[in-house]
Amino acid sequence: MLKKYTVEYSLHFRKHSPPEHHQYFTDDPVALEDFLQSLLEHGMGLHAIRHEGADLPKGDFDRMVKIAAAEVASRLICRTLNIKPEEERYRFGFAA
Repeated sequence: MLKKYTVEYSLHFRKHSPPEHHQYFTDDPVALEDFLQSLLEHGMGLHAIRHEGADLPKGDFDRMVKIAAAEVASRLICRTLNIKPEEERYRFGFAA
């Protein structure tokens, strides 16, 4: 049985070309969002997000990446400036 979500990604090692593609499988949309945030934080390559075996439409793909990027930015701002999420949202507008 297919997992609900599949993410195709690569590690982007500079010495290895072309990059080897890996896949992450999950049924949980929250786990998917956490994994996307981890990819963004570590600078890994994101090649595709699939839902039930089909590539997500470009708009949905972009929306998921934008949400994950906003969460990463929010955490970094809060940690760097030592402020609470409420203050970060008021000042910068990222926190959910």
